[in-house]
Amino acid sequence: MILARVVGTVVSSHKAPKIEGIRFLLLEKIDPVTLKGKNDFVVSMDSVGAGKGEIVFYVSGSSARYTNVTEGKPADSTIIAIVDMIEKDGALTYNKNN
Repeated sequence: MILARVVGTVVSSHKAPKIEGIRFLLLEKIDPVTLKGKNDFVVSMDSVGAGKGEIVFYVSGSSARYTNVTEGKPADSTIIAIVDMIEKDGALTYNKNN
């Protein structure tokens, strides 16, 4: 699983029938301590209803096809969780509620 921040939406009006109705989000990988973006982006299918600015976990490769939304779909990247908190070495680096 990889940590990233939702930085935008990707819209495609022409796509394969198997992926119609699936929402695509633009993610930027982040440093889990500083929360700064790494200037490394990926387009990911959203299986959890993530929103702009949220920190998420995403999976890639064959693991991306193991959600209810993406099962049997040509997925290579899928958001599987919205992060509530990140702690490293006893120190809280991120809390969604703050």
